[in-house]
Amino acid sequence: MTTSPDDDGLVLIPEALRPQLAANAAEPDGDPVPVLKLFNPAGPGTWLITELDPDGDTMFGLCDLDMDCVELGSVSLRELTSVTLPFGLTIERDVHFEGRLPISRWADIARRCGSIREAEAIVRTVTPAPDAAA
Repeated sequence: MTTSPDDDGLVLIPEALRPQLAANAAEPDGDPVPVLKLFNPAGPGTWLITELDPDGDTMFGLCDLDMDCVELGSVSLRELTSVTLPFGLTIERDVHFEGRLPISRWADIARRCGSIREAEAIVRTVTPAPDAAA
């Protein structure tokens, strides 16, 4: 389920990202940079994921359902992949997302501006992309 492509040929969690997600989950006191961004293309819902538990389903990260309540917490990969949206859409992975900052900084910025989407605009303007710093 989690490794087969959706209708657009995308995988929510590609095999190449799983080792980093697992390593982050194994470091309970860490403050990792988000590894991937999932979002609802038809409305509310954005998740910045830092960890995937060994069960292969429980993810941890910054969750924003556009209800003015951005919070760190767990989300089920199985539940996100089962969401049916209008026009046959599904939850998607932002293939261009770059975490850039630790999840605690993302949480602080997102809470101050009210959403992950607003925080992303701020982070892009103040933090250079990893390849730009080289």
